[in-house]
Amino acid sequence: MEAVRESRTEFVVDVTRRPIWRLLLRGLGVYLPGWDLPAGAVRVRGGVADGFGPPAYVDEATGFGIQLRDRRRGLEPDREIYVRGRENPSFGLVVAGPAAAIGSRVVDAHALMRFARRLTFEELFDTGEADSVPYAVRGARAVENAVFLDREAGIGLCVEADPVTRAVTCPLYVRFGGSAGRTVRAYGVAERVRSNR
Repeated sequence: MEAVRESRTEFVVDVTRRPIWRLLLRGLGVYLPGWDLPAGAVRVRGGVADGFGPPAYVDEATGFGIQLRDRRRGLEPDREIYVRGRENPSFGLVVAGPAAAIGSRVVDAHALMRFARRLTFEELFDTGEADSVPYAVRGARAVENAVFLDREAGIGLCVEADPVTRAVTCPLYVRFGGSAGRTVRAYGVAERVRSNR
């Protein structure tokens, strides 16, 4: 029993010290102010954990994903861009809106990162300023973390890119609201996912 408790503690520490966790908490503070924030993530093993299920699923290679009924282009979700570092900045993005805005019925790590990078490019690109193109491209490539919160559906998905390999994974899935009131529950994949920065 002690080994299980110790393993759970290590898992929570691993999850909560990562940049994606801090970005998730910031995003929840901006878009769900006053809600009870999670202290850690519930580990999902073999696609099973208390309260975990559709529309979310777990892919062994890339982490969490969600399956949607609809996809729609042209929706404008709210967004906040955060920049870390000065010399070689990395960008983090928090987006809140309908998950259908991502434009895919299956939202996995790759689809969510493409969407986050596209939004970052659009935010940094100035149509009247040709010199903004290289800056917008560099900014889009520098997105390492993104959090998407669908307030209406009560779900969220977090994606991170490993700064060395550039591999993307969704290590966190979020559920909020419902019968639990104003609480947020975070789920993490069983294996350690990529970077521990």
